[in-house]
Amino acid sequence: MKLLNFTIIKLTACLILGIVIGYYFEISVFNSIVLTSVLLGVLAISFFIAKKQFRKTVWFGIAAFLSMTSIGVLTTSLHNQKHFSNHYSHYISTENSHLNTATFRIREVLKPNRYYQKYVVDILKIEGQNTSGKCLLSIPKDSLALTLKIDAVFITKTVFQDVYKPLNPHQFNYKNYLEKKYIYHQLTLNENELFEVNSNTTTLLGYADAIRSHINKKLKPFEFNPDELAIINALLLGQRQDISEAVYNSYANAGVIHILAVSGLHVGIILLIFNFVLKPLEQLKHGKLIKTVLLVALLWSFALIAGLSASVTRAVTMFSILAIAINLKRPTNTYNTLAISMFVILLFKPLFIFDVGFQLSYLAVFAIVSIDPHLYKLWQPKYWLTDKLWHTLTITISAQFGILPLSLYYFHQFPGLFFVSNLIIVPGLGILLGLGIILILLAVLNILPPFFADFFGWIISLMNTVVDWVAQQESFLFQNIPFGIWHVLAFYVLIMAAFKFFFRRHVANLKFVLIGILCIQAAFIYTEFNKPTNELVVFHKSRHSLLGNTTTNKIFVAEDLDSISGLKINSIADYSVGNFIKTIETDSLRPVYTLNGKILLVVDSLGVYNVKGFKPDYVLLRQSPKINLNRLIDSIKPKQIIADGSNYKSYIKHWEQICKKRKLPFHFTGKNGAFTIKY
Repeated sequence: MKLLNFTIIKLTACLILGIVIGYYFEISVFNSIVLTSVLLGVLAISFFIAKKQFRKTVWFGIAAFLSMTSIGVLTTSLHNQKHFSNHYSHYISTENSHLNTATFRIREVLKPNRYYQKYVVDILKIEGQNTSGKCLLSIPKDSLALTLKIDAVFITKTVFQDVYKPLNPHQFNYKNYLEKKYIYHQLTLNENELFEVNSNTTTLLGYADAIRSHINKKLKPFEFNPDELAIINALLLGQRQDISEAVYNSYANAGVIHILAVSGLHVGIILLIFNFVLKPLEQLKHGKLIKTVLLVALLWSFALIAGLSASVTRAVTMFSILAIAINLKRPTNTYNTLAISMFVILLFKPLFIFDVGFQLSYLAVFAIVSIDPHLYKLWQPKYWLTDKLWHTLTITISAQFGILPLSLYYFHQFPGLFFVSNLIIVPGLGILLGLGIILILLAVLNILPPFFADFFGWIISLMNTVVDWVAQQESFLFQNIPFGIWHVLAFYVLIMAAFKFFFRRHVANLKFVLIGILCIQAAFIYTEFNKPTNELVVFHKSRHSLLGNTTTNKIFVAEDLDSISGLKINSIADYSVGNFIKTIETDSLRPVYTLNGKILLVVDSLGVYNVKGFKPDYVLLRQSPKINLNRLIDSIKPKQIIADGSNYKSYIKHWEQICKKRKLPFHFTGKNGAFTIKY
């Protein structure tokens, strides 16, 4: 591949490999330093040997790639905050009864859920000992009227809780997601448990929040409705916390969710705007240098105000390199620029490589750079407007080819009308961002005309209306699409091979297409042979019972709800999609399940279990039956006791103690997750 002729791309690939190795194998800092030092020494020796011989040697290349891989391992180890001696985790106890006196600073305001306001906090002290590290803070909505401000410092007595792992199969792993952001524990506090401490320290994130608050304060008199103000904050300030669930889902279902996340598209447009505004500086002596410095400073100021998310950091890094190269008249290669930006970011933020937005952003840009020039040449429209619409369409299609397999893997849905919404929204985004910057500047200077604010609010409302209409065309929204990691890899192989053959029709390229098709067939065959067959799953569902009995390509769902709830559907949908199960049928809860020689007895609130000559392997307790568990164990002698989420916690605690004394396995779905019986 021609791409591999670029050294920086090879080195970036090695860095990524090292980060992945360092993350999954958790190599200590000391071992990483020793390994890197040895390999760098070998690299230096190889370099001097190659220099004396005036020719490249394979050993120098191998040493360089191994050294870069070890640097990836090292940077992952150095960024793992648990390796810091002052990390708070070394000073706390996570036992439920142990209270820790903690001092923390609000670092980031997250999007709230239905019940809690959520924050990321920096732990400053534990029991008076200076510490470092991040933690998740949840505060019930009904106990806190105002959102806590960034940089506010509080002291409290609290229990540090482990972040809950997923309790049902193929459920989103929030614990794993937070660990990749170096967040390992959570605090749940009420308003009366927070005691604010005076602090004169203001961080960069605090200054950025103050700027955003000042801008919103200046916009408040113009009475934008909540949805309009939320979109303004998302587009121009990088803050999506206030976007309603309905609006967010509309943008996602319409295929334009990327509009709400400040990324390469936004930063590229903003760079063009700033580049135009600062162009007169080129007339000065050293004007291009001054302009370049100002451009980079403005881009990073915008990144800071937008919260330094993975997408905006990636975009600003890439466009900073591009701005330097263009304004200083240095030859650039887009692939090199992409690789350099990725290389720099991953040196400072190695776990960004696991961030979904980071992955999708780079794949989208890579696909646009690789595919769009060829698609655009297929038709050359005569008129300016037609040309712009055609180019927008080719860019959109190119980006979709880049992100589609990975998007299906993560989100399992495909918005069929994505090209319609993108053709309508994307061409006007530059104008929208330009007007938005003018709106904010005029508002801050107290000279914003009301008619201009009304006009901008009307444009935002019109965009929301259009997006909502597209999202409501449900027949074009394909959801719950099963797609595994092997399908992702196979489809990328086919996409690359197909485009290579489409633009250069050679026999050799046709062979690659056929290999891609074989890869897809192999992925589907592998999936088919690894589907679960003959297993019963006791799912966790608070206050209810939910069972799924899986046979070949079909699951029979039994539950005790009066009506279908979203939570139940999500649990079954996640399981079905994750296991490529096509058919879901309803069933009634049975008192006994005979599973190919294994017997499950279900004991409900009636407490009936004493059946003569009946020896079940498993007993499922549901709906808090008033039974004497010791008597049940003596009577029917089960091999394991299972309790689902429909039982009272006090009952579960009592049953767990009995099973522990009797050395009988006890499984509570609310603690241990769903229970699976294979038969």
